[in-house]
Amino acid sequence: MEEFVFPTVTTIIIYVLTIILAVIPWHLLNKLWLKPKRFEKLLIAQGLQGDPYKLSLLMDNSKQIYMMKLQQEAKSKSIGLSKESAPSIFSPLHQTVHKYGRNSFLWAGTTPTVIITDPEHIKQVFNKIEDFPKPKLTSLGKYLSNGLVTYEGEKWAKHRKIVNPAFHIEKLKGMLPAFFHSCNEMISKWKGLLSPDGTCEIDVWPFLQNLTCDAISRTAFGSSYEEGTKIFELLKKQGNLVMTAGHTNIPLWRLLPTTAKMKMKEFEREIHDLLEGIITKRENALKNGETTNDDLLGILLQSNLAEKQGNGNSRSIGMTTQEVMDECKLFYLAGQETTSSLLVWTMVLLGRYPEWQARARQEVLQVFENQNPNFEGLSQLKIVTMILYEVLRLYPPVLYFNRALRKDLTVGNLLLPSGTQVSLPIILIHQDNDIWGDDAKEFKPERFAEGIAKATKGQVCYFPFGWGPRICVGQNFALLEAKIAISLLLMNFSFELSPNYAHVPSMMLTLKPKNGANIILHKL
Repeated sequence: MEEFVFPTVTTIIIYVLTIILAVIPWHLLNKLWLKPKRFEKLLIAQGLQGDPYKLSLLMDNSKQIYMMKLQQEAKSKSIGLSKESAPSIFSPLHQTVHKYGRNSFLWAGTTPTVIITDPEHIKQVFNKIEDFPKPKLTSLGKYLSNGLVTYEGEKWAKHRKIVNPAFHIEKLKGMLPAFFHSCNEMISKWKGLLSPDGTCEIDVWPFLQNLTCDAISRTAFGSSYEEGTKIFELLKKQGNLVMTAGHTNIPLWRLLPTTAKMKMKEFEREIHDLLEGIITKRENALKNGETTNDDLLGILLQSNLAEKQGNGNSRSIGMTTQEVMDECKLFYLAGQETTSSLLVWTMVLLGRYPEWQARARQEVLQVFENQNPNFEGLSQLKIVTMILYEVLRLYPPVLYFNRALRKDLTVGNLLLPSGTQVSLPIILIHQDNDIWGDDAKEFKPERFAEGIAKATKGQVCYFPFGWGPRICVGQNFALLEAKIAISLLLMNFSFELSPNYAHVPSMMLTLKPKNGANIILHKL
């Protein structure tokens, strides 16, 4: 009988390396070519069209896309607005639909994204949140958007339960003084810029950004709003990094220490230190039985403490300090970005359509009689509400919602395999002639005269804040702030678009005016 010889360490290492070197090429071949081509074949067999998958699609050719975007924007520059008020938006999704029609798909690296435009199918995607979770964040995006908006399953349900009280209608009433303070500060600045004849031309966009930043700082952090403003400035820098750094789908790329990632981590450390100081101080006050402020952070901490106490003070039940910090960052980004976008496009469209501005002003003066808007009166502003709904239809803050598939699913008559994504193109649905009529791209607030349900004929075709169980928890906050700001502006000024205004909507986290919003103000 032969004696068994144990392999040496060197032999084992060579053996393992041989297996690895054999497996890795096969894994890469499957991931980078075979699997995407199988996806492509399956989608095409079901009648979908899109650009053929190519390995070059792995690299987001940022420079080429940026140049194409500049060309598109250069073509779209115009003085004022045409009859069709809807923005001309450049994005790979819009280009795909323009080229291949509604039944189409596009590539995000190795992942095919199927475009969903049927209202019944959109309803299915929004309602079945466990079947259609949100895609994983990019390596930079995770610093910016972690929190309720990205969580899934039980963690999402827990956070939603804890966050909900902060946006209860009764709590929002208590935030009216903060909104008034921020709005009146901006109006005072504008009055200081008026010439002797009571007019002036200003770019209202930076003022509106500062307004919503100040408002969210006061409503989120109360007396600590100055620290809140510093946090927001850091978040803006992070947002700019996400938008300008570009993105690649090369495997393991997210592990490389790029300059953008190092800057992002530096900003994150500063935000962490500021937030941790504010939160620790508030938590200690709560533990000592002190009354906390009725700002968003105070309400969130009270809700979190109640959740822990109701479950034996278990840390696994409530939020950790880091999770509270993530939610605070979302207060800022979602609250400031969404409302500033809504306000600037409302001013642009009311400057373009003076008849609607006059109708809104008449309603505001009739309801409030030159007094500060009150909560009950704001709920009576039918015309102002119609205008805001129409602005959100034409200029939603984001252009589309993406969802991932983690198992094979049927959407309508499509069988979509695990590993694909679906995209719900908000603006395309909001401007669909088959749904809204031949005037779908025109500014017509009267279409909402009898509410959203009547305007949409009960279909899921209007979702600026999302729809279903995951609808934006802060939508009432944004609409309330917008109603107050617009009401106060209408009481103090009439305004019109300047001849210098160049209409170039651009997507930078949210839909914004690339060249600002030059408005001529007239004191009333």
